[in-house]
Amino acid sequence: MVISPLRARHWAIIKSTAVLPKGLRVRAREAMLGRLQRQMLERCDVLFIRHPKTGGTWLRALLTHLYASRNGISLQRVFKADELKRQDASLPQFLVTNGRASWERVIADAFEASDPLLDGKKVLFMARDPGDIVVSWQRQYRKRTKAFKRELLEAELGLDFDPRTLSRWAFIQQPGLGLPALIDYHNFWTRQLAGRDNALIVRYEDLRGDTPRALREVVGFLGEEFSDEQIEAAVAFGSVENMSRLEHSGYFQNSSLRLRDANDPDTFKVRRAKVGGFKDDLTPEQAEWVASQVLKHCDPRLGYSG
Repeated sequence: MVISPLRARHWAIIKSTAVLPKGLRVRAREAMLGRLQRQMLERCDVLFIRHPKTGGTWLRALLTHLYASRNGISLQRVFKADELKRQDASLPQFLVTNGRASWERVIADAFEASDPLLDGKKVLFMARDPGDIVVSWQRQYRKRTKAFKRELLEAELGLDFDPRTLSRWAFIQQPGLGLPALIDYHNFWTRQLAGRDNALIVRYEDLRGDTPRALREVVGFLGEEFSDEQIEAAVAFGSVENMSRLEHSGYFQNSSLRLRDANDPDTFKVRRAKVGGFKDDLTPEQAEWVASQVLKHCDPRLGYSG
């Protein structure tokens, strides 16, 4: 098993603060996890910014397979922090982060302050049509998001209700968690990364549409070289069908990739992976509203607004 000391410290903070009263627990976790996040930023070579349900785990699985084929690392642990470097010192250290929510906000603060700590870091940002994200995000928030994350998010937003009780449509319209927040999130990072030579925005739609080409662009940005055969093997490994099979078989060591309930498709980590799939889950009127909000408010540089 591949053990990450940085991830171990993360969970030590969660466990050691569990006995505190809620208000104190929230403040302690925000402060301690924020300091750890900044330390991880200082140590990383690549900053990978993504919101849940943008395809970030899929891209990391593809990269893990490539490194495994070339460097002999474990395939069963999809990296999130220092797992690659601990297995092979020549490999980059990643920090995978939302970059803006709760304790991870220290990353956004660093960009807004032009913090020298960012110098020399490569930055990957995973974008996806916010309409597709929000439907999957509502499912994840209800069925997969860990309790400590929900508590911190809800405290940050000042919510006095449990968002899991909202209907899908109410969740989509909720300002702090739903579509408005996702559009703002994408616009913020598009502004921050514009003109940076060391940044690459990867669109889920491009990765889904031509996975080999988009994957080659990512590894080229990272300064890596892989053969066509290695690329094709990684693409096959990361197919929806194979990733679903691996989830159901308990192949991965990552808790985020474990099967929660084989009888409840809403709990599956790997689902349809469909571009434009939000339209299948909403009424025509709801889908039209979602599409219109993305069209009106999403930064046109992302290509989702027309």
